Amino acid sequence: MYRSRITGTGSYIPEKIITNFDLEKMVETSDEWIRERTGIRERRMAAPEEAASDLALKASKAALKAAGIKAKDLDLILVATVSGDMILPSTACILQHKLKAKHIAAFDINAACSGFIYALSVADSYIRAGIYQRILVVGSEVLSRITDWQDRTTCVLLGDGAGAVVLERSNDDSRGIIDIKLHADGSMWDLLHVPAGGSRMPASEKTVKERMHYIRMRGNETFKIAVRTLAKLVTDTLKDNGIEPEELALLIPHQANHRIIAATAKRLGIGLDRVMLNLDRYGNTSAASIPIALDEAVRKGRIKDGDYIMLEAFGGGLTWGSALIRW
Repeated sequence: MYRSRITGTGSYIPEKIITNFDLEKMVETSDEWIRERTGIRERRMAAPEEAASDLALKASKAALKAAGIKAKDLDLILVATVSGDMILPSTACILQHKLKAKHIAAFDINAACSGFIYALSVADSYIRAGIYQRILVVGSEVLSRITDWQDRTTCVLLGDGAGAVVLERSNDDSRGIIDIKLHADGSMWDLLHVPAGGSRMPASEKTVKERMHYIRMRGNETFKIAVRTLAKLVTDTLKDNGIEPEELALLIPHQANHRIIAATAKRLGIGLDRVMLNLDRYGNTSAASIPIALDEAVRKGRIKDGDYIMLEAFGGGLTWGSALIRW
């Protein structure tokens, strides 16, 4: 059986910075309140002319360059996003066109903040089955377009960005993706959702007036479930693969909330020095957060050959997942 390996990473962060002090002028909040409860100091906002495919394109080019391949060498493009360019067609198809990767398969995956791990799982399965050899997996979000900037409970959390990896077939069974676990519980869909814009509630004068095309979240309930779920998820993934927490070189979590990340690390018994953190600068970028953090970790030399690393995420759906990798 083949194994899949990440051979290149890339990311793109928009230039515009929105600080906590900027938000103080927009909603009733404060820099101190945001930092204490989330760990976020600032986040990025895409330029008016930038859509999810534009951010994805820049991250993808960086990943392809790092992997030493061209877009024409790819067999498949997967894009994880909840804020794609449009409902139809997929952002992956638009990205395929921009990369000039003609005729290869391309499709989107929507699993909210867990989207990148879900997409990674699909790519890994294709490679293990011997169907494809090289796959581009991207997480790209322009959440600022579906953020209610009058809602202080959500606008302080979210940011824009994109991250990408190239996944390639390998015959070395000692390295690459070891295990991916995916879970979902649709009974709690309403904890994090966008009410209107789909087939259940199409756009209308009423939905626009009532601001129903923006993200809504029941934060306290989501927080409690995330802490409990993620700690068990990571522990079970390590245990199932015979790896002790102390063998883990780096935990790369979805960048949602510093308290959730710290609680997960504490339950694992690992220090924050072995956790990749960048949410203070970028906030929650949903499906883009893990590949952005992974790219930063690689480029800063925090991951070395042979290291065990763990990716983990929790998001709307509800969905959650983990990926255990030996670099």
